[in-house]
Amino acid sequence: MSKKKGLSAEEKRARMMEIFFETKDVFQLKDMEKIAPKEKGITAMSVKEVLQSLVDDGMVDCERIGTSNYYWAFPSKALHARKRKLEVLESQLSEGNQKHANLQKSIEKAKVGRHETEERTMLAKELSSLRDQREQLKAEVEKYRECDPQVVEEIRQANQVAKEAANRWTDNIFAIKSWAKRKFGLEENKIDKNFGIPEDFDYID
Repeated sequence: MSKKKGLSAEEKRARMMEIFFETKDVFQLKDMEKIAPKEKGITAMSVKEVLQSLVDDGMVDCERIGTSNYYWAFPSKALHARKRKLEVLESQLSEGNQKHANLQKSIEKAKVGRHETEERTMLAKELSSLRDQREQLKAEVEKYRECDPQVVEEIRQANQVAKEAANRWTDNIFAIKSWAKRKFGLEENKIDKNFGIPEDFDYID
């Protein structure tokens, strides 16, 4: 007779949520350690860990009253918490995929009609890195510009440092573009298009 396969972490979490939804009751840990193994097949020694993971994810509420912790969950809140976490994960995944796709597209465009070289690969990586750092600094400057007048003086120095740093990165990007034109005979507008450099790319005033 084959050994029965144990429940996965997600199966344990789902079954524990069923206890809350089916009973609509409030429990202590000791209650769950008795109910979960009997009704849902969750081993007693894993109950505390599973319960804590659900609390951490906002699926289950926990309140300390006196010396004891009490746990409960309502379907509407659990659904909202799960949906919110899913949206965050999907957003992060989408952003990661888009960044990867854009970088890959730029590199492939730069290779069209030419042999791959170590210099070209380094150029693609360098431009991508410089552009990202410059945009972060530019965003920081714009944020400071919108500050309340009362705090402008406090951040003026930080603002100036950020502007100078952003313009240094702008210098670096222009230098690399100039080098690429000489090294590979590329036209400036093609370099801008291949590496996602906007037409209005310039120093920050």
